[in-house]
Amino acid sequence: MEIVNYPHPALRTPAQPVTSIDGDLQRLVGQMLEQMYKREGLGLAAPQVAEGRRVIVMNFAGDPEQKDQEFVAINPVIVETGGGILEEREGCLSFPGLFGKVKRSKSVRVQAYNLKGELYEMTCEELPARVWQHEIDHLDGKLFIDKMVMLSRLNSKKQVQAFIDEYQELLAKGKIDPIMQPKY
Repeated sequence: MEIVNYPHPALRTPAQPVTSIDGDLQRLVGQMLEQMYKREGLGLAAPQVAEGRRVIVMNFAGDPEQKDQEFVAINPVIVETGGGILEEREGCLSFPGLFGKVKRSKSVRVQAYNLKGELYEMTCEELPARVWQHEIDHLDGKLFIDKMVMLSRLNSKKQVQAFIDEYQELLAKGKIDPIMQPKY
């Protein structure tokens, strides 16, 4: 399993709800956490590893030693947003090295299921709220480049084009399957 880079089609494909929690899903979560920590991320959504399921892993500290900051979210939904809008710098593991300012709600209240199938609710602000919003967007096929403020969008145009060019080059060389679709 590897994190796919933009413009892989899995990144634009809305994920399907998880209908059962089994060993396959638990393995997926373990592999996603491994990939997230390997790339020093704070969150990772299943579409970023070409898995079309509504699953997110997060660690708001970005530290594998801080298990109390680690969360698995199955079929997550944002129930409420609030606290105004903050414009902050964001990056994404599917866009290595690209950063830009994105407007997001300061606080969110979310609901999701854990790996035991238990529904939980969390309210958070600032960085954790930003991570939730970013990762849930991935589940809906939305990317942070879609939400960048205009100046960041203009400043990142060449980098985004470089991701497209690299993808096309790999496709032409046969290093990427041209019909590769997200797994469900």
